[in-house]
Amino acid sequence: MKKGIGIKGLIIGVILLCLVIGYYYYLSNKKSDKTEDDAKLTAVQEVLLRNLDNNYPPTPREVVKCFGEIAQCVYGGAYTEEEFQQLAAQAKKLYDAELLANNPDKQYIENLKWDVDDFKNQEIVISSFSPSSSTDVEYFTQDGYSWAQLHCVFSLRKGTQLASVEEIFLLRKDETGHWKIYGWTLAGDEAGAESGK
Repeated sequence: MKKGIGIKGLIIGVILLCLVIGYYYYLSNKKSDKTEDDAKLTAVQEVLLRNLDNNYPPTPREVVKCFGEIAQCVYGGAYTEEEFQQLAAQAKKLYDAELLANNPDKQYIENLKWDVDDFKNQEIVISSFSPSSSTDVEYFTQDGYSWAQLHCVFSLRKGTQLASVEEIFLLRKDETGHWKIYGWTLAGDEAGAESGK
């Protein structure tokens, strides 16, 4: 009789041990899934990981869309000083050679910091942006260059207040066939494109 109870007890003990090990394995896997979710990239990191040297946007609309994503991060994201410098460098990869020549590195960074600080002081963020559709891009040739012009509406938020700003972007195709931002200006102020913000 005692031998039967001992074997039954051993079998029950082994089953309980297997259940405990199985439950521990289940919890371990569940925890690692959560860790993978926590490792998702921020919007700033996603923008910085984009390799514009090897994978440049193919159309004027995609260039302005990429610029909008960078602007959204710069004017409303959380980032370190190093990431700020990298975001500025990423934006400059979209700029035409003449725009870069008119905005030396030091001046460009100072102007951008001033502009960002102004937005932060007013508690304004770019909540979204919407470039013109591909069919609304105006293409033309002038002075031996191919040009494109399109609009982009930036939605700004200050607390619960919403506003929008419409910018007109002028892009020029460079010698490698990439569309580069030559400048932009507020819609209604077409006298001349700005030298970048």
